[in-house]
Amino acid sequence: MENRWNLRNIFAVLIAAAVCFFCTTCIIRNTNTDNTDPYYIVGNAENQETLRNLFAMLEKEIPGTEEHFTVIREIANNYVRQKEYSRLINYLTSRIHRDPENPYNTYYLFMIAIAYMQEEAYPAAALYFNLIIKNYPDLTISGESIHLACLNNLITIVDNPDQRVWYYEELISRFSDQIDAGAAYFLLAQAYEQIGEWNNAIRAYTRFLPFVDSIVPGFPNAYIYAKHLVDFNNSPKNWSYESLNALVSAIKSALDSGSYIRVEQCRAKVNFFARSWEQQEDTDDSGMSDFHLQDFMRVSRIHHAPTLDAGSNANEAYLRTWGWSQYISIWYLYFRKINFPADPEIHGRWEWAGIYYGEKF
Repeated sequence: MENRWNLRNIFAVLIAAAVCFFCTTCIIRNTNTDNTDPYYIVGNAENQETLRNLFAMLEKEIPGTEEHFTVIREIANNYVRQKEYSRLINYLTSRIHRDPENPYNTYYLFMIAIAYMQEEAYPAAALYFNLIIKNYPDLTISGESIHLACLNNLITIVDNPDQRVWYYEELISRFSDQIDAGAAYFLLAQAYEQIGEWNNAIRAYTRFLPFVDSIVPGFPNAYIYAKHLVDFNNSPKNWSYESLNALVSAIKSALDSGSYIRVEQCRAKVNFFARSWEQQEDTDDSGMSDFHLQDFMRVSRIHHAPTLDAGSNANEAYLRTWGWSQYISIWYLYFRKINFPADPEIHGRWEWAGIYYGEKF
C-alpha cells in the first residue's frame, strides 16, 4: 500500500514538472519576438548586435512612416559599411515586394542601384536608375533629389547617345537651377552630334555659348569648339571651294596678281587663324576680324612654292609663301577639308582656314 502511494506521488510530481516546463517554454516562446532571418545578421559581434536591435526596432514601427523608413535606412547603411551588397539588394527587394505602395520605395530602389554600382554591375544599376526616373515619384533625402542623383549616375555609366540626349534634356528641364546648365547644354549638343541630329546640336551649342565660365569635364576647349561651330553655321560659307586643287589654283593666281582684294576673297571669313607653329590649336582667334592682308602686301611681291608642302594629306594641306614682312617673311597657308555634316552641300569642300608664321619644322 505504501509503495503504491509513493509511486503515485512520484508520478504526480513528474506530471507537475512536465506541465511546469511546458508552460515555461510557452512563456519564453511568446516573449521572443525576434523572427529575423539569420541570413541578414552578419559581421562581427558588434555588427550582429546592432542589426538585431535594428530589426527589433523595425517590428515596433508602422510601415510607411518616417520612423519605419529611418530604421530600414540604417539597416541598409550597415550593409553598405560592411560591403554586404548582395544582402542589401535582397533585403530591400523583399521590402519593396512586401509593400509595393510604400512611399519610400524610390529610395530603396536607389540603394539597390547603388549596390549594383559598387559591384560594377553597371547594366543592372542603369536599369534601376531608369526605372526610378520613369516609374517612381521623386524623393528628397537630406536635401538631395533622388531623380537628380539617378540622372547624374546614368550619364556616368551609359554610353548610348540616344539615351544620353534624354538624360541631359531631363537635367536641363527639371534641374537647371541645381546643375551647371552650360556644361549640360554642351554635352547635350555632343550627344546630338553622335546621333547625327545636327540642327539640334547647333541649337544646343548656341544655348551653351552664354555660359562662358562653364567648365565642361573632358572638354577644356568647349567654348572655342562650340563658338567655331555656331559661327560657321551662321556664316554664308561662300569662300569654300569644291576641291583642294581649285582652292590652291585660286590662291596662287591671286598672289601672282598682287591683288590683296583677290587674296582676301579666298580666305575663310569666320574661324580664320594666324599663329606661330608653337601656339596651341585651341587659341581663341576671335580677334582675327582686325587682320588685313593689304597691310602686308603693299610693300613687296608675295611668292609661293610651286607645289604643296610634303606634309599635306587628304584632309589638310600647306603652301609655303614668302615676302610678307621684314620680321617674318615666310608664311605657310593652311587649307583644310570642311567637316560640317550639318550642311551636306558644304561638307567635304575646302577652305583656306589659316596661316602659320615662320619656317615649318
